[in-house]
Amino acid sequence: MLVGLSLRLRIFLLFAGVAATSCAVVGAALYFGYTRIPETNAASGFILAGLLSTFGLLAISVSIWLLFDENVAKPVQQLSAAIRTRTHADVEASIDLQSAKYLGDLAPAAQAVTGRLTDEVAGVGDLVADATAQLAAEREQLALLLTEIPVAIVLVSPAHKIMLYDGQAADILGQVHVPRLSASIFDYFAEDEILGAYEKLKELRTEVAVKAKGTRGNLNFQLRLKKLSQASGYMILIDDATARFAPEAPRPLIYDFDATQHFETEKAIEQQLLKDLSFVVFDTETTGLMPNKDEIVQIGAVRVVNGRIIPGETVDQLVNPGRPIPAASTGVHRITDDMVADAPDPVTATSDFHVFAKDAVIVAHNAPFDMAFLQRYGHMSGHVWDHPILDTVLLSAIVFGAEQEHTLDALCTRLDIEIPEALRHTALGDAQATAEALCKLLPILTSRGFETFGKVVEQTRKYGRLLKDMN
Repeated sequence: MLVGLSLRLRIFLLFAGVAATSCAVVGAALYFGYTRIPETNAASGFILAGLLSTFGLLAISVSIWLLFDENVAKPVQQLSAAIRTRTHADVEASIDLQSAKYLGDLAPAAQAVTGRLTDEVAGVGDLVADATAQLAAEREQLALLLTEIPVAIVLVSPAHKIMLYDGQAADILGQVHVPRLSASIFDYFAEDEILGAYEKLKELRTEVAVKAKGTRGNLNFQLRLKKLSQASGYMILIDDATARFAPEAPRPLIYDFDATQHFETEKAIEQQLLKDLSFVVFDTETTGLMPNKDEIVQIGAVRVVNGRIIPGETVDQLVNPGRPIPAASTGVHRITDDMVADAPDPVTATSDFHVFAKDAVIVAHNAPFDMAFLQRYGHMSGHVWDHPILDTVLLSAIVFGAEQEHTLDALCTRLDIEIPEALRHTALGDAQATAEALCKLLPILTSRGFETFGKVVEQTRKYGRLLKDMN
Protein backbone atom coordinates (compact mmCIF):
# COMPACT_ATOMS: atom_id res chain seq x y z
CA MET A 1 0.00 0.00 0.00
CA LEU A 2 2.77 2.46 0.95
CA VAL A 3 4.71 1.67 -2.24
CA GLY A 4 2.32 3.84 -4.24
CA LEU A 5 3.16 6.90 -2.12
CA SER A 6 6.05 9.21 -2.92
CA LEU A 7 9.39 8.55 -1.22
CA ARG A 8 9.31 11.89 0.64
CA LEU A 9 5.79 11.22 1.95
CA ARG A 10 6.78 7.76 3.13
CA ILE A 11 9.78 9.17 5.01
CA PHE A 12 7.52 11.78 6.60
CA LEU A 13 5.02 9.11 7.66
CA LEU A 14 7.87 7.02 9.10
CA PHE A 15 9.09 9.82 11.32
CA ALA A 16 5.54 10.80 12.24
CA GLY A 17 4.90 7.19 13.25
CA VAL A 18 8.09 7.13 15.33
CA ALA A 19 7.06 10.36 17.10
CA ALA A 20 3.50 9.14 17.73
CA THR A 21 4.66 5.75 19.01
CA SER A 22 7.28 7.35 21.26
CA CYS A 23 4.68 9.71 22.74
CA ALA A 24 2.31 6.80 23.29
CA VAL A 25 5.02 4.74 25.03
CA VAL A 26 6.02 7.64 27.32
CA GLY A 27 2.36 8.44 28.10
CA ALA A 28 1.58 4.79 28.90
CA ALA A 29 4.67 4.55 31.13
CA LEU A 30 3.68 7.71 33.03
CA TYR A 31 0.14 6.46 33.50
CA PHE A 32 1.33 3.08 34.76
CA GLY A 33 3.77 4.81 37.14
CA TYR A 34 0.97 7.10 38.37
CA THR A 35 -1.28 4.13 39.16
CA ARG A 36 1.50 2.62 41.31
CA ILE A 37 1.84 5.72 43.53
CA PRO A 38 -0.85 4.68 46.08
CA GLU A 39 0.91 1.33 46.58
CA THR A 40 4.41 2.84 46.95
CA ASN A 41 5.18 6.56 46.68
CA ALA A 42 5.56 9.32 44.07
CA ALA A 43 9.32 8.81 43.65
CA SER A 44 8.93 5.10 42.96
CA GLY A 45 6.15 5.80 40.51
CA PHE A 46 8.28 8.24 38.52
CA ILE A 47 11.28 5.88 38.57
CA LEU A 48 9.12 3.06 37.24
CA ALA A 49 7.70 5.34 34.55
CA GLY A 50 11.23 6.39 33.55
CA LEU A 51 12.41 2.77 33.27
CA LEU A 52 9.40 1.75 31.22
CA SER A 53 9.87 4.76 28.94
CA THR A 54 13.55 3.94 28.43
CA PHE A 55 12.92 0.30 27.53
CA GLY A 56 10.00 1.27 25.33
CA LEU A 57 12.05 3.86 23.39
CA LEU A 58 14.91 1.37 23.03
CA ALA A 59 12.48 -1.17 21.57
CA ILE A 60 11.22 1.45 19.10
CA SER A 61 14.80 2.34 18.13
CA VAL A 62 15.72 -1.32 17.54
CA SER A 63 12.57 -1.87 15.47
CA ILE A 64 13.26 1.21 13.34
CA TRP A 65 16.88 0.11 12.87
CA LEU A 66 15.78 -3.36 11.73
CA LEU A 67 13.29 -1.84 9.29
CA PHE A 68 15.86 0.66 8.00
CA ASP A 69 18.55 -2.01 7.66
CA GLU A 70 16.27 -4.42 5.79
CA ASN A 71 14.47 -1.92 3.56
CA VAL A 72 17.05 0.84 3.05
CA ALA A 73 20.64 -0.05 4.02
CA LYS A 74 20.80 -3.52 2.45
CA PRO A 75 19.00 -2.51 -0.76
CA VAL A 76 21.29 0.53 -1.15
CA GLN A 77 24.36 -1.67 -0.67
CA GLN A 78 23.08 -4.25 -3.16
CA LEU A 79 22.14 -1.52 -5.61
CA SER A 80 25.57 0.15 -5.47
CA ALA A 81 27.31 -3.22 -5.89
CA ALA A 82 25.16 -4.04 -8.92
CA ILE A 83 25.85 -0.62 -10.49
CA ARG A 84 29.61 -0.95 -10.01
CA THR A 85 29.57 -4.53 -11.29
CA ARG A 86 27.68 -3.54 -14.44
CA THR A 87 29.89 -0.49 -14.96
CA HIS A 88 33.39 -1.70 -14.14
CA ALA A 89 33.31 -5.48 -14.63
CA ASP A 90 31.28 -5.56 -17.85
CA VAL A 91 28.73 -7.87 -16.23
CA GLU A 92 24.97 -7.84 -16.80
CA ALA A 93 24.32 -7.85 -13.06
CA SER A 94 20.59 -7.75 -12.34
CA ILE A 95 19.16 -4.98 -10.20
CA ASP A 96 16.63 -6.36 -7.73
CA LEU A 97 13.75 -3.91 -8.05
CA GLN A 98 11.64 -5.80 -5.49
CA SER A 99 14.18 -5.50 -2.66
CA ALA A 100 14.56 -1.77 -3.41
CA LYS A 101 10.83 -1.07 -3.64
CA TYR A 102 10.91 1.32 -0.65
CA LEU A 103 13.63 3.46 -2.25
CA GLY A 104 11.24 5.20 -4.59
CA ASP A 105 12.44 5.57 -8.16
CA LEU A 106 16.12 5.03 -7.29
CA ALA A 107 16.39 1.40 -8.46
CA PRO A 108 14.47 1.89 -11.75
CA ALA A 109 16.53 5.02 -12.43
CA ALA A 110 19.76 3.11 -11.77
CA GLN A 111 18.61 0.34 -14.07
CA ALA A 112 17.80 2.84 -16.78
CA VAL A 113 21.16 4.58 -16.48
CA THR A 114 23.19 1.37 -16.44
CA GLY A 115 21.09 -0.03 -19.27
CA ARG A 116 21.78 3.05 -21.35
CA LEU A 117 25.46 2.80 -20.46
CA THR A 118 25.44 -0.86 -21.51
CA ASP A 119 23.92 0.08 -24.86
CA GLU A 120 26.51 2.82 -25.38
CA VAL A 121 29.33 0.47 -24.42
CA ALA A 122 27.93 -2.18 -26.75
CA GLY A 123 28.08 0.29 -29.63
CA VAL A 124 31.65 1.23 -28.81
CA GLY A 125 32.36 -2.44 -28.14
CA ASP A 126 31.58 -3.35 -31.73
CA LEU A 127 34.22 -0.90 -32.93
CA VAL A 128 36.67 -2.11 -30.31
CA ALA A 129 35.91 -5.74 -31.23
CA ASP A 130 36.73 -5.05 -34.87
CA ALA A 131 39.99 -3.34 -33.95
CA THR A 132 40.80 -6.10 -31.45
CA ALA A 133 40.12 -8.79 -34.04
CA GLN A 134 42.43 -7.04 -36.46
CA LEU A 135 45.14 -6.75 -33.83
CA ALA A 136 44.66 -10.41 -32.88
CA ALA A 137 45.00 -11.45 -36.50
CA GLU A 138 48.15 -9.33 -36.85
CA ARG A 139 49.56 -10.78 -33.64
CA GLU A 140 48.81 -14.31 -34.83
CA GLN A 141 50.51 -13.55 -38.13
CA LEU A 142 53.50 -12.13 -36.26
CA ALA A 143 53.65 -15.26 -34.09
CA LEU A 144 53.61 -17.46 -37.19
CA LEU A 145 56.38 -15.40 -38.77
CA LEU A 146 58.47 -15.63 -35.61
CA THR A 147 58.19 -19.41 -35.60
CA GLU A 148 59.76 -19.45 -39.07
CA ILE A 149 62.88 -17.88 -37.58
CA PRO A 150 65.19 -20.68 -36.37
CA VAL A 151 65.69 -19.09 -32.95
CA ALA A 152 63.52 -18.56 -29.92
CA ILE A 153 63.02 -14.95 -28.83
CA VAL A 154 62.73 -13.45 -25.35
CA LEU A 155 62.51 -9.70 -24.75
CA VAL A 156 63.83 -8.58 -21.37
CA SER A 157 63.37 -5.25 -19.59
CA PRO A 158 66.30 -3.22 -18.17
CA ALA A 159 65.34 -4.69 -14.78
CA HIS A 160 65.86 -8.15 -16.32
CA LYS A 161 62.15 -9.01 -16.29
CA ILE A 162 60.61 -10.99 -19.15
CA MET A 163 58.47 -8.70 -21.35
CA LEU A 164 57.77 -11.05 -24.28
CA TYR A 165 58.39 -14.60 -25.37
CA ASP A 166 57.27 -16.61 -28.37
CA GLY A 167 56.09 -20.21 -28.57
CA GLN A 168 59.57 -21.60 -29.16
CA ALA A 169 60.96 -19.69 -26.19
CA ALA A 170 58.08 -20.92 -24.05
CA ASP A 171 59.10 -24.48 -24.83
CA ILE A 172 62.76 -23.82 -24.01
CA LEU A 173 62.04 -21.87 -20.83
CA GLY A 174 59.64 -24.64 -19.86
CA GLN A 175 62.55 -27.07 -19.72
CA VAL A 176 63.70 -25.09 -16.68
CA HIS A 177 60.30 -24.09 -15.30
CA VAL A 178 56.89 -22.85 -16.42
CA PRO A 179 57.49 -19.59 -18.37
CA ARG A 180 56.26 -16.55 -16.48
CA LEU A 181 55.67 -13.09 -17.88
CA SER A 182 57.31 -10.37 -15.72
CA ALA A 183 59.46 -13.02 -14.02
CA SER A 184 63.19 -12.46 -13.63
CA ILE A 185 65.26 -13.92 -16.45
CA PHE A 186 67.58 -15.13 -13.67
CA ASP A 187 64.90 -17.66 -12.68
CA TYR A 188 65.80 -19.50 -15.89
CA PHE A 189 69.45 -18.74 -16.69
CA ALA A 190 72.47 -18.34 -14.40
CA GLU A 191 72.55 -14.75 -13.16
CA ASP A 192 76.31 -14.24 -13.25
CA GLU A 193 76.57 -15.41 -16.86
CA ILE A 194 73.66 -13.26 -18.08
CA LEU A 195 74.89 -10.19 -16.20
CA GLY A 196 78.41 -10.66 -17.56
CA ALA A 197 77.11 -10.77 -21.12
CA TYR A 198 74.80 -7.80 -20.42
CA GLU A 199 77.71 -5.67 -19.23
CA LYS A 200 79.59 -6.48 -22.44
CA LEU A 201 76.46 -5.65 -24.42
CA LYS A 202 76.28 -2.20 -22.83
CA GLU A 203 79.90 -1.52 -23.75
CA LEU A 204 79.93 -2.95 -27.27
CA ARG A 205 76.31 -2.17 -28.18
CA THR A 206 76.29 -5.15 -30.49
CA GLU A 207 75.38 -8.81 -30.28
CA VAL A 208 77.02 -10.82 -27.48
CA ALA A 209 77.13 -14.64 -27.43
CA VAL A 210 77.13 -16.52 -24.15
CA LYS A 211 76.78 -20.10 -23.03
CA ALA A 212 74.51 -20.04 -19.98
CA LYS A 213 73.51 -22.73 -17.56
CA GLY A 214 69.87 -23.32 -16.68
CA THR A 215 68.99 -22.69 -13.06
CA ARG A 216 67.69 -26.24 -12.64
CA GLY A 217 69.29 -29.48 -13.75
CA ASN A 218 72.35 -29.79 -15.99
CA LEU A 219 70.96 -27.88 -18.98
CA ASN A 220 73.18 -25.53 -20.99
CA PHE A 221 71.90 -23.01 -23.51
CA GLN A 222 73.63 -21.18 -26.32
CA LEU A 223 72.30 -17.62 -26.09
CA ARG A 224 72.83 -14.37 -27.94
CA LEU A 225 72.06 -11.03 -26.30
CA LYS A 226 71.12 -8.19 -28.62
CA LYS A 227 70.46 -4.54 -27.76
CA LEU A 228 67.08 -3.14 -28.81
CA SER A 229 67.47 -0.06 -30.99
CA GLN A 230 64.09 1.60 -30.42
CA ALA A 231 63.19 0.37 -26.95
CA SER A 232 64.80 -0.12 -23.56
CA GLY A 233 65.93 -3.57 -22.57
CA TYR A 234 67.47 -6.33 -24.64
CA MET A 235 66.63 -9.41 -26.65
CA ILE A 236 67.76 -12.97 -25.94
CA LEU A 237 67.97 -15.28 -28.93
CA ILE A 238 68.12 -19.02 -28.26
CA ASP A 239 69.06 -21.63 -30.82
CA ASP A 240 65.98 -23.81 -31.37
CA ALA A 241 68.11 -26.96 -31.36
CA THR A 242 67.16 -27.28 -27.71
CA ALA A 243 63.43 -26.85 -28.41
CA ARG A 244 60.95 -29.71 -28.38
CA PHE A 245 58.25 -27.98 -30.32
CA ALA A 246 55.63 -30.03 -32.15
CA PRO A 247 54.80 -28.56 -35.59
CA GLU A 248 51.06 -28.64 -34.88
CA ALA A 249 51.32 -27.17 -31.36
CA PRO A 250 49.84 -23.73 -30.64
CA ARG A 251 52.46 -21.01 -30.80
CA PRO A 252 51.38 -18.07 -28.63
CA LEU A 253 53.10 -14.73 -28.51
CA ILE A 254 52.97 -13.62 -24.88
CA TYR A 255 53.91 -10.07 -23.90
CA ASP A 256 53.48 -7.27 -21.38
CA PHE A 257 55.42 -4.16 -22.34
CA ASP A 258 54.26 -2.42 -19.15
CA ALA A 259 56.87 -4.56 -17.40
CA THR A 260 59.41 -1.90 -18.36
CA GLN A 261 57.66 0.49 -15.97
CA HIS A 262 56.49 -1.83 -13.18
CA PHE A 263 59.97 -2.43 -11.89
CA GLU A 264 61.75 0.85 -12.44
CA THR A 265 61.15 1.83 -8.81
CA GLU A 266 60.78 -0.62 -5.99
CA LYS A 267 57.93 0.18 -3.62
CA ALA A 268 56.70 -1.57 -0.52
CA ILE A 269 53.96 -4.02 -1.44
CA GLU A 270 51.39 -1.96 0.47
CA GLN A 271 52.05 1.05 -1.78
CA GLN A 272 51.94 -0.78 -5.10
CA LEU A 273 48.96 -0.32 -7.39
CA LEU A 274 46.80 -3.37 -8.00
CA LYS A 275 47.29 -2.99 -11.76
CA ASP A 276 51.07 -3.26 -11.35
CA LEU A 277 51.04 -6.52 -9.40
CA SER A 278 51.44 -10.05 -10.66
CA PHE A 279 49.04 -12.58 -9.16
CA VAL A 280 49.18 -16.35 -8.93
CA VAL A 281 45.68 -17.71 -8.42
CA PHE A 282 45.63 -21.28 -7.19
CA ASP A 283 43.46 -24.06 -5.81
CA THR A 284 44.08 -27.52 -4.40
CA GLU A 285 42.20 -30.80 -4.25
CA THR A 286 42.88 -32.89 -1.19
CA THR A 287 42.21 -36.22 0.53
CA GLY A 288 40.02 -34.44 3.10
CA LEU A 289 39.24 -31.24 4.93
CA MET A 290 41.87 -31.33 7.71
CA PRO A 291 45.08 -29.54 6.61
CA ASN A 292 47.01 -30.90 9.59
CA LYS A 293 46.28 -34.52 8.65
CA ASP A 294 45.15 -34.75 5.02
CA GLU A 295 47.25 -34.43 1.86
CA ILE A 296 47.10 -32.60 -1.48
CA VAL A 297 46.23 -34.66 -4.57
CA GLN A 298 46.20 -31.84 -7.16
CA ILE A 299 47.47 -28.27 -7.56
CA GLY A 300 46.06 -25.92 -10.19
CA ALA A 301 47.20 -22.34 -10.77
CA VAL A 302 47.10 -19.53 -13.33
CA ARG A 303 48.91 -16.21 -13.51
CA VAL A 304 47.29 -12.79 -13.80
CA VAL A 305 49.49 -9.94 -15.05
CA ASN A 306 48.33 -6.43 -15.88
CA GLY A 307 44.76 -7.41 -15.00
CA ARG A 308 44.53 -10.30 -17.47
CA ILE A 309 44.99 -14.06 -17.35
CA ILE A 310 48.14 -15.10 -19.21
CA PRO A 311 47.46 -18.10 -21.48
CA GLY A 312 49.87 -21.00 -21.07
CA GLU A 313 51.25 -19.84 -17.73
CA THR A 314 49.51 -22.51 -15.72
CA VAL A 315 50.13 -25.33 -13.26
CA ASP A 316 48.01 -28.46 -13.52
CA GLN A 317 49.80 -31.00 -11.35
CA LEU A 318 48.53 -34.26 -9.91
CA VAL A 319 50.14 -35.15 -6.58
CA ASN A 320 50.71 -38.55 -4.98
CA PRO A 321 49.54 -38.18 -1.37
CA GLY A 322 51.34 -41.36 -0.27
CA ARG A 323 48.11 -42.85 1.02
CA PRO A 324 44.85 -44.14 -0.45
CA ILE A 325 42.44 -41.41 -1.52
CA PRO A 326 39.12 -41.81 0.33
CA ALA A 327 36.17 -42.72 -1.89
CA ALA A 328 34.21 -39.73 -0.58
CA SER A 329 36.97 -37.34 -1.74
CA THR A 330 37.24 -39.07 -5.13
CA GLY A 331 33.50 -38.56 -5.48
CA VAL A 332 34.09 -34.79 -5.29
CA HIS A 333 37.23 -34.23 -7.39
CA ARG A 334 37.20 -37.51 -9.39
CA ILE A 335 40.91 -38.18 -8.73
CA THR A 336 41.75 -41.85 -8.14
CA ASP A 337 44.77 -43.68 -6.74
CA ASP A 338 45.73 -44.89 -10.22
CA MET A 339 45.78 -41.32 -11.57
CA VAL A 340 48.36 -40.18 -9.00
CA ALA A 341 50.49 -43.34 -8.91
CA ASP A 342 53.35 -41.77 -10.91
CA ALA A 343 52.83 -38.19 -9.70
CA PRO A 344 55.36 -36.36 -7.49
CA ASP A 345 54.91 -36.32 -3.72
CA PRO A 346 53.38 -33.25 -2.01
CA VAL A 347 56.71 -31.76 -0.90
CA THR A 348 58.18 -31.94 -4.42
CA ALA A 349 54.99 -30.61 -6.08
CA THR A 350 54.64 -27.67 -3.70
CA SER A 351 58.36 -26.86 -4.06
CA ASP A 352 57.84 -26.54 -7.83
CA PHE A 353 54.76 -24.40 -7.19
CA HIS A 354 56.85 -22.20 -4.90
CA VAL A 355 59.03 -21.31 -7.90
CA PHE A 356 55.95 -20.62 -10.04
CA ALA A 357 54.59 -18.23 -7.37
CA LYS A 358 57.85 -16.30 -6.93
CA ASP A 359 57.47 -12.49 -6.74
CA ALA A 360 53.67 -12.73 -7.04
CA VAL A 361 50.68 -12.08 -4.83
CA ILE A 362 49.02 -15.41 -4.05
CA VAL A 363 45.24 -15.46 -4.49
CA ALA A 364 42.82 -18.21 -3.47
CA HIS A 365 39.17 -18.63 -2.53
CA ASN A 366 39.21 -19.36 1.21
CA ALA A 367 43.00 -19.06 1.22
CA PRO A 368 43.64 -20.20 4.84
CA PHE A 369 42.59 -23.75 3.95
CA ASP A 370 44.91 -24.12 0.93
CA MET A 371 47.77 -22.15 2.50
CA ALA A 372 47.74 -24.42 5.56
CA PHE A 373 48.84 -27.32 3.34
CA LEU A 374 51.57 -25.23 1.68
CA GLN A 375 52.87 -24.04 5.04
CA ARG A 376 53.05 -27.62 6.36
CA TYR A 377 54.95 -28.86 3.31
CA GLY A 378 57.12 -25.75 3.42
CA HIS A 379 58.37 -26.73 6.88
CA MET A 380 59.47 -30.06 5.38
CA SER A 381 61.17 -28.60 2.28
CA GLY A 382 62.59 -25.44 3.83
CA HIS A 383 60.55 -23.12 1.59
CA VAL A 384 59.07 -20.07 3.29
CA TRP A 385 55.58 -19.09 2.12
CA ASP A 386 55.81 -15.41 2.99
CA HIS A 387 54.05 -14.18 -0.16
CA PRO A 388 51.44 -11.43 0.14
CA ILE A 389 47.99 -13.04 -0.02
CA LEU A 390 44.53 -11.97 -1.17
CA ASP A 391 41.38 -13.98 -0.57
CA THR A 392 38.51 -13.67 -3.05
CA VAL A 393 36.04 -14.48 -0.25
CA LEU A 394 37.05 -11.21 1.41
CA LEU A 395 37.20 -9.29 -1.87
CA SER A 396 33.64 -10.46 -2.55
CA ALA A 397 32.57 -9.21 0.89
CA ILE A 398 34.10 -5.78 0.19
CA VAL A 399 32.22 -5.44 -3.09
CA PHE A 400 28.90 -7.16 -2.33
CA GLY A 401 28.58 -6.94 1.48
CA ALA A 402 29.23 -9.41 4.29
CA GLU A 403 25.62 -10.62 4.48
CA GLN A 404 25.76 -12.13 0.97
CA GLU A 405 26.78 -15.70 0.22
CA HIS A 406 30.47 -15.89 -0.72
CA THR A 407 31.01 -19.39 -2.06
CA LEU A 408 32.89 -19.65 -5.35
CA ASP A 409 29.69 -20.65 -7.14
CA ALA A 410 27.78 -17.66 -5.71
CA LEU A 411 30.58 -15.24 -6.63
CA CYS A 412 30.79 -16.61 -10.18
CA THR A 413 27.01 -16.29 -10.56
CA ARG A 414 27.11 -12.62 -9.53
CA LEU A 415 29.99 -11.92 -11.91
CA ASP A 416 28.50 -13.90 -14.81
CA ILE A 417 31.36 -16.45 -14.82
CA GLU A 418 30.57 -19.93 -16.07
CA ILE A 419 32.47 -22.90 -14.65
CA PRO A 420 32.14 -25.87 -17.04
CA GLU A 421 30.76 -28.84 -15.11
CA ALA A 422 33.71 -31.00 -16.21
CA LEU A 423 36.13 -28.50 -14.60
CA ARG A 424 34.21 -27.83 -11.37
CA HIS A 425 36.05 -29.25 -8.36
CA THR A 426 39.24 -29.65 -10.35
CA ALA A 427 42.14 -27.58 -9.09
CA LEU A 428 42.83 -25.87 -12.42
CA GLY A 429 39.13 -25.32 -13.20
CA ASP A 430 38.46 -23.66 -9.84
CA ALA A 431 41.70 -21.65 -10.09
CA GLN A 432 40.66 -20.42 -13.55
CA ALA A 433 37.22 -19.38 -12.26
CA THR A 434 38.78 -17.63 -9.26
CA ALA A 435 41.21 -15.81 -11.57
CA GLU A 436 38.34 -14.63 -13.79
CA ALA A 437 36.54 -13.38 -10.67
CA LEU A 438 39.71 -11.57 -9.56
CA CYS A 439 40.02 -9.84 -12.94
CA LYS A 440 36.45 -8.53 -12.60
CA LEU A 441 36.78 -7.56 -8.93
CA LEU A 442 39.99 -5.54 -9.36
CA PRO A 443 38.46 -2.67 -11.42
CA ILE A 444 35.50 -2.51 -9.02
CA LEU A 445 37.86 -2.19 -6.04
CA THR A 446 39.86 0.49 -7.84
CA SER A 447 36.68 2.43 -8.64
CA ARG A 448 35.92 2.57 -4.92
CA GLY A 449 39.30 4.12 -4.16
CA PHE A 450 41.06 0.92 -3.08
CA GLU A 451 43.70 1.19 -5.76
CA THR A 452 46.73 -0.07 -3.80
CA PHE A 453 47.41 -3.46 -2.26
CA GLY A 454 47.62 -1.91 1.21
CA LYS A 455 44.20 -0.28 0.95
CA VAL A 456 42.60 -3.54 -0.17
CA VAL A 457 44.21 -5.51 2.67
CA GLU A 458 43.00 -2.87 5.13
CA GLN A 459 39.45 -3.45 3.90
CA THR A 460 39.72 -7.25 4.01
CA ARG A 461 40.58 -7.13 7.71
CA LYS A 462 37.02 -5.95 8.39
CA TYR A 463 35.64 -9.27 7.15
CA GLY A 464 38.08 -11.77 8.67
CA ARG A 465 35.28 -13.51 10.60
CA LEU A 466 33.89 -14.81 7.32
CA LEU A 467 36.96 -17.04 6.92
CA LYS A 468 36.71 -18.20 10.53
CA ASP A 469 33.13 -19.25 9.87
CA MET A 470 34.16 -21.17 6.72
CA ASN A 471 37.02 -23.08 8.41
